[in-house]
Amino acid sequence: MQNKELKDGDFCKVIGGTHKGKSGTATNLNISKTGHLTITVVQENGDRFKTLAKNVEVISNV
Repeated sequence: MQNKELKDGDFCKVIGGTHKGKSGTATNLNISKTGHLTITVVQENGDRFKTLAKNVEVISNV
């Protein structure tokens, strides 16, 4: 995992959790009340979902 390099606008693939196998652009990086980094992933078809940053792998940095 390359979460330390995850930035707004990066293309990423979900490698764990409910949305495993999906990919899209990372937006809305946020630290939750429990201290975990959460992101919103926007897929190419416009669908959005939230996931934990620990569940994604950066494919390409923008």
